[in-house]
Amino acid sequence: MKLAIVTAYPPSKVTLTEYGYHLVKHFRLQKEVTEIVLITDKTKEAKDLSFTEDGCKITVKECWNFNSYKNVFGIMGAIADTKPDAVLFNLQFLKFGDKKVPAALGLMLPLICKLKGIPTISLLHNILEQVDLENAGITKNNFLKKAYNFIGSTLTKVVLASDVLAVTISKYKNILEDKYNSRNVALIPHGAFETPPEPTYELPKGPKQVMAFGKFGTYKKVEVLIEAVEIIRQRTKQDIEIVIAGTDSPNTPGYLNEVSKKYNHVDQLRFTGYVAEEDVPVIFGDSAVVVFPYTSTTGSSGVLHQAGSYGKAVALPDLGDLSILVKEEGYRGEFFEPESAESLADAIENILTYDDYREELSKANYKAACSLPMSDITQMYVDYFTAIQMAKSGNVSIDTIIAEREKEREMQKEGEVASELIAK
Repeated sequence: MKLAIVTAYPPSKVTLTEYGYHLVKHFRLQKEVTEIVLITDKTKEAKDLSFTEDGCKITVKECWNFNSYKNVFGIMGAIADTKPDAVLFNLQFLKFGDKKVPAALGLMLPLICKLKGIPTISLLHNILEQVDLENAGITKNNFLKKAYNFIGSTLTKVVLASDVLAVTISKYKNILEDKYNSRNVALIPHGAFETPPEPTYELPKGPKQVMAFGKFGTYKKVEVLIEAVEIIRQRTKQDIEIVIAGTDSPNTPGYLNEVSKKYNHVDQLRFTGYVAEEDVPVIFGDSAVVVFPYTSTTGSSGVLHQAGSYGKAVALPDLGDLSILVKEEGYRGEFFEPESAESLADAIENILTYDDYREELSKANYKAACSLPMSDITQMYVDYFTAIQMAKSGNVSIDTIIAEREKEREMQKEGEVASELIAK
């Protein structure tokens, strides 16, 4: 299968860049995939393709820009030139721009591919029904909120024209099926980016690092984290370093610079700026606890899956999609009340004070991450693409084909377990 993947890609700063990187990294190892056509946004620096494992060929087509009105022509031109067997779109509502027209035009691409007869899967990381428009930095105006919801519903119907629309959270699947009467929505979990060897769970010498990772300024506010650590410092002798790893959200340029000025009196406060892919293991590995200073959520959390992969304890608000992920995928953490520095201080202090408890949380999160590696997730997409192709050539449904493949895989696993037992 020659697979086209439409996504932002490192060193791009556009949303979902990191997820795009890991999709490519693991799809190239699937035996059914003979070539990946990476249809990506333009960047001055070269794309990061420094993979160590042997994998299939990758052809890069840099053909679109954030907020460009010409993205549809660039992307469809690249698809016409390369003639892929299937296309995967790595999407969220503001993927192609934070201006209405470029954003909307970009979300029409799956429909165009479907009309051209190309097997198409759209991975939609968020749905507008679950986005707090004010906290996400989109609009505070009630009239505009209604307008955005109407436009969002219309665009959702357009994206649902894909052969399969994949979502990462069961609640999203239920909402789309109930509201839009859709029967082509698939639940494919987010997956863990990496599954490194199990860590020792020991912390490096020196101050205990309390880290937040991501793009900040909209619904991710680091002030509450800084103030929470200051509370802990006042009531304990804990040696703590605050690490803010990441950049501004595209909707709030200059946010972190303002925060650094406001809190320049705070000791051991470090802003890392953009974290390159090769530096991610170090940032997570040195951390004692990963904090999610969110006021709302807009989809499955890549940061939570990363924290699990590196065996880290987490402190997170008990709200929305984070709460669902914890319940559905087996993650554990200390919960706090959103926007409450006192509550967050209690959560962080519980983890930092009790090493056995921190290790217990860390092990649970590592186990949860290992249960859903990206290799399994990309195999699920391959199965769906195969099912789409088979359904187009016969009278059998995609769901029936997927059910049969899952049954075959389960029987294969049982056979492997039996063989191991006999060998022992």
